[in-house]
Amino acid sequence: NEGNEYFKEKDYGRAVAAYSEGLRKKCEDPELDTVLLTNRAAAHFHLGNYRSALNDVIQAKKLKPTHLKAIIRGALCHMELRNFSEAIAWCEEGLQIDSREKKLVEMRVKADKLKLEGTLLETQTDFSTPWQGRAVMGIDLLCERNIKLVLEPSNEEEEISDGLAEISLDGFHSDSATGAKVHLDPDGNLNWPVLFLYPEHEQTDFTVAFHENSRFIDHLMVMFAELPPWDLERKYLPSNLELYFEDEEREELYEVNPEHTLLQVLQHERYFVKAGTPTVLVFVKHSPFSKKYLSDKKVHRL
Repeated sequence: NEGNEYFKEKDYGRAVAAYSEGLRKKCEDPELDTVLLTNRAAAHFHLGNYRSALNDVIQAKKLKPTHLKAIIRGALCHMELRNFSEAIAWCEEGLQIDSREKKLVEMRVKADKLKLEGTLLETQTDFSTPWQGRAVMGIDLLCERNIKLVLEPSNEEEEISDGLAEISLDGFHSDSATGAKVHLDPDGNLNWPVLFLYPEHEQTDFTVAFHENSRFIDHLMVMFAELPPWDLERKYLPSNLELYFEDEEREELYEVNPEHTLLQVLQHERYFVKAGTPTVLVFVKHSPFSKKYLSDKKVHRL
């Protein structure tokens, strides 16, 4: 109930925390756990944490395979992650339960269309005037913010066309498995896909829409509202973490202040956004692994 109240108030971070607390009670009521997981997924979805939302609905569907809300939410997550084939599969699964569910019918059509457009775009080689105009506008957005983007053309002959394909007004192409892109919201703010790396456990997290004015600590509070299954020692608490970004050219690491926003970090003079996806390394403070890992590198601390 507390989670639902926070959700109504659009305080999605606290809603996630409340639903997580409910799940930690292990009430052994599959119906209630299904609702908690599906509700937490909805809160994650509104925060742009589509991967976490998808993980929740997958668990909810295991508890109750016919739970239509979980299936709809899962299809929506796959749409946001641009996994159109998976979105279609989830829609088909839901339509077998209720063939007249309007959201699934509409999403199924949209996923088919976007999947086809994506296939056509991959084969397109003519980057003419419309692409060039959007590319220039995309570059202007970065220049205004003093953000440095690294483009990596495959060879000299393709440098111009690849560069224009890499940047557009719709977003900057990411080589990530999700294909997520940075996008401009109605208020004129950029929302970036951000990759979190956990070297000690060889794990990753992917936030699809990290608002440029959001703080890292706010995302950590949501991401670790419930400890991940691979954290057997229960060390990954938001207050117990250190963040770094890597300057690959100089092979140096810079510590990130968790209180800083994504934009503040991207504006650092040595931060270069590679493949359209900002990346951050996450370590447990003073852990034996982090001490050993960092001892081999030049580290610029706060």
